[in-house]
Amino acid sequence: MAKKYNICLDIGGTKILGVIFDQDKNIVYRIKKKTKKDGDSTDNVEKVIISVVEEMLEGSGISKKEIAAIAAGAPGVIDQAKGIILFSPNLPWRNYDIKSSMEKKFGVPFYIGNDVNVGVLGEYKYGAARGYKDVVGFFVGTGMGGGMILNGELYSGHMYKGAEFGHMILDPEGPLCGCGQRGCLEAFSSKQGMSNYIRVQASRGRETMMAEHVQEGVFRSKYLKKALKKQDAVTVEAVDRACHYLAIATGNMINTISPEVVVYGGGVIEAAGQTFLEKIEAEVDRYCMPSIRDTVELKIAELGDDSNIYGALAMIEEMNK
Repeated sequence: MAKKYNICLDIGGTKILGVIFDQDKNIVYRIKKKTKKDGDSTDNVEKVIISVVEEMLEGSGISKKEIAAIAAGAPGVIDQAKGIILFSPNLPWRNYDIKSSMEKKFGVPFYIGNDVNVGVLGEYKYGAARGYKDVVGFFVGTGMGGGMILNGELYSGHMYKGAEFGHMILDPEGPLCGCGQRGCLEAFSSKQGMSNYIRVQASRGRETMMAEHVQEGVFRSKYLKKALKKQDAVTVEAVDRACHYLAIATGNMINTISPEVVVYGGGVIEAAGQTFLEKIEAEVDRYCMPSIRDTVELKIAELGDDSNIYGALAMIEEMNK
């Protein structure tokens, strides 16, 4: 039986998105499932991943023998060559050999990489960065992820620990970041950073329609979109602040890498990308050399929620060259 399908997964802290691609790179089946919080163990998350794959096979009527490979993007520091998750901030994994587990279960090659690296690879192969060789990606979600394509190759640094743009320090006296440092890009420009700002302003008695949405943690991107549409003053301030620091970070990366294109993705950009892009474009020229800036385009990611899925497909293709 011909192996003509690939399974691609986006493994997150709260959900797993899975799709099946046919040999023409069409999505023929899709599923989304929450990662269970109870148990919170390596085995539990692995069971959810396995159940997603099994449900896709059952629901699509495709047999295991027809699957060529499985690939995934997941948060954390991942040894892509060995398929070992060294550390994941939102999942209970430390030095976890997921590759061996998945290959033993399904009998096909399994590949995995850092979710934002994989997302940038997806945009490079199939999305906004198609046709470029040097790409910088900022993915704005609960945290702030980064990724780079240099001379047509995904760059992930020594031991796959590179491209952590979210933790470039832009103000050493700035707000505390989850990583333990102060003034990181993530502390200003992620959903966490914006939520913290809104929460502080609300605690000072300022009216904002986002107050209830940041009480228990970070807002959902759809509420940010609504508040921006209504020109909620505190929300606009939070976004202006986020874009100010994204513009500085972008300028730094333009000067450092001289990419052909900078791509902005993630849930926040999917919800309010045009607003973010316009604000970043209005400021970025202050923070980079004109002669370098002239040859750089700034773009919004095209694949939305599917950046990781297409990046996982690109990983399979790379491994089977």
